[in-house]
Order: sequence, then C-alpha cells, then structure tokens
Amino acid sequence: MEAIREHEGLVVPLDRSNVDTDQIIPKQFLKRIERTGFGQFLFYNWRFDDDGNERDDFVLNDPSYKEGTVLVAGDNFGCGSSREHAPWSLQDYGFRVIIAPSFADIFYNNALKNGIIPVQMNENQVSEWMKQAENGKLVLKVDLEKQIISDSEKEVHFDIPAFHKENLLNGLDDIALTLKHEDKITAFESAAHV
Repeated sequence: MEAIREHEGLVVPLDRSNVDTDQIIPKQFLKRIERTGFGQFLFYNWRFDDDGNERDDFVLNDPSYKEGTVLVAGDNFGCGSSREHAPWSLQDYGFRVIIAPSFADIFYNNALKNGIIPVQMNENQVSEWMKQAENGKLVLKVDLEKQIISDSEKEVHFDIPAFHKENLLNGLDDIALTLKHEDKITAFESAAHV
C-alpha cells in the first residue's frame, strides 16, 4: 500500500449517521476480485436513480466537491457487514482521510489496513467542519506523524493506534508485514519438507 505522511484535501460533507457498508458499496458490485474499480460504484444508490442518472441532491454529484479527498461524516460510519470492499471503494474514488465521531470497529480496521486514515473526532468539531464545508470550500491538512489536522484557523490533535500509524507511514499492509519475516517463513517451509 502507498505510504502516507501528510494529506491536504478538499472536504466532502456527508451529513448522515449510521452509513453502512452496503450503502458505501452495494452488494451487486462485489463480484470483482481485485481491489480497484470499485470507486465508480461508491454510494451508488444515493448517487444514481433507477435509470442510472445522477441525483441532484447527493453531495458527490455536486461539481464543487468532485475533487474532494477528505470525507467528513456522521456517527457510526461503516457499520453493517465486514466487507473490505467498502474502504476499497472509498480509496478508489479518491478519499484518503475519513473523519467521523465514531466508526464501526471492523470498518475502522479495514480502512487502516488499506491505506485510509480514519480519524475519530469529537462531534462538535465534526459538525463545525461539516458546516464549513457545506457553506464553501474547506481544505484540511492532515499530518499523520504529528497527529494534527489543520484548517485555516486552528490545529486539532487526533489519536491513532501506534501500530497502525507506523504501518500507514511506511506503506505496510498485512502482506508486507508478513514478508518482513520471509526468511523465517522460508526456513520453516524448508524444515517442514525434510
């Protein structure tokens, strides 16, 4: 996975709570075996009507948010099933950071393992950034090393587990972590075939 130290991006406000993984990436699009190509189906039932036309009332269809890479959402983001396709679709669409008051545990861990920074932030700050983004362009700078998010007026600290922080900073997914022990794996396999 691609290492990430800092990210500066336009905020997309998704003023919805309990966004579940089937809303993030509906089940009919889970037939692919690779991690790419899911972004086009992100929030599909909210973005498109039954005829496949863009809905005017959904934030991702607003041209002013087309370049957004930071998603600010409501409480309990990523609830529902454990599908890893949800962070794949968010990342494939272009999101690198998701900020919400809370996340479903499995989604949170899947995001971290796939190169997205999920930031749990207090509800008042999330609401403030949501309103600012709805009223005009808001750009946030996320410094993962310092664990700080900056807007044009202030810096806000965020927490992230040290293990996951190091993996994101170094671009280490589960496969890369396993390959760090390749010599021990090879030795074990050789001994097992004797």
